[in-house]
Amino acid sequence: VQLQASGGGLVQAGGSLRLSCAASVIGISTYDMGWYRQAPGKQRETVAAITSGGVTNYADSVKGRFTISRDNAKNTVSLQLNSLKPEDTGVYYCHARYSASLYPQYWGHGTLVTVSS
Repeated sequence: VQLQASGGGLVQAGGSLRLSCAASVIGISTYDMGWYRQAPGKQRETVAAITSGGVTNYADSVKGRFTISRDNAKNTVSLQLNSLKPEDTGVYYCHARYSASLYPQYWGHGTLVTVSS
């Protein structure tokens, strides 16, 4: 199983990026999907999640700026990042969790987002 994240890069504060996560082997329709991030020197934290039924949840720090979405037909989940701030800098990881039983779970390798002030 692979979760391939892409779309990271360097952007100025106030800019936007769109992250994508493409899943292979598993069909994500039965998985809750999420994006996490890890800033330098900090623990990994949840950024946004979307259940298999399409219910979304966001960290308070990104509400109103980030939008998570899924396309089960394309086996992808995306994260639109708007109004980026320097504190959004970090490695963003895609995560999949089987909805019915919470396991198995899978992690992608991550994509780096750097926001300059």
